Amino acid sequence: MTGAQSETQWHPASWQRRVAQQQPAYPDQVALEGVVAQMSTLPPLVTSWEVENLREQIAMAQQGKAFLLQGGDCAESFDDCQSDAIAKKLKILLQMSVVLLHGLKMPIIRMGRMAGQYAKPRSADTETRGDVILPSYRGDLVNRSPFTPEDRIPDPQLLLRGYERAALTINFVRALVDGGFADLHHPEYWDLDFVGHSPLKREYREIVQSISDSLDFFESISGRPIHHTTR
Repeated sequence: MTGAQSETQWHPASWQRRVAQQQPAYPDQVALEGVVAQMSTLPPLVTSWEVENLREQIAMAQQGKAFLLQGGDCAESFDDCQSDAIAKKLKILLQMSVVLLHGLKMPIIRMGRMAGQYAKPRSADTETRGDVILPSYRGDLVNRSPFTPEDRIPDPQLLLRGYERAALTINFVRALVDGGFADLHHPEYWDLDFVGHSPLKREYREIVQSISDSLDFFESISGRPIHHTTR
């Protein structure tokens, strides 16, 4: 491998060669290193084969063979780790994907921007209120929102809490999907209150019914459920 190639070739540690412009100033580096070492021994939030599967799907989207739909919050808080809030985000993604599937007539890759959006960049390292200057709030993964000296100190233990919240969110989403929550045969699982009051309610219902009828037709002529079909 040449020097030029080594600079551009990706590997798990390649990010360490990059200059980080948005780094919190942890006052206790020993505590930070201890948390990082502890996290390096924890199970991964996603598996390597899940990463490879996503890469293949993104490649399909890049080739125009699929459409990638990403949705979620710009920044999450640890308080967002609630079953109702997570289910509602998943419902919105599923509803949007149904409309896109009907209109584009191609596979829809649904990517949730959740379970890890606990940190955010800031334009300034400090925040000023009156005569008080404190470190900026950088998200629940780094420090705390209340404007007090104690809360704004970057706390390495929040990294572990973020890992726990991310794991809980991912596991709940997996359980919903594995339990049939994303099954196109049951779009009623995804209904949110605003859909019933939307002026486009009828159009959305017609799209869902059209897809449901298509699934029923395919399964009737193939003699097996759609999820048993291979490419």
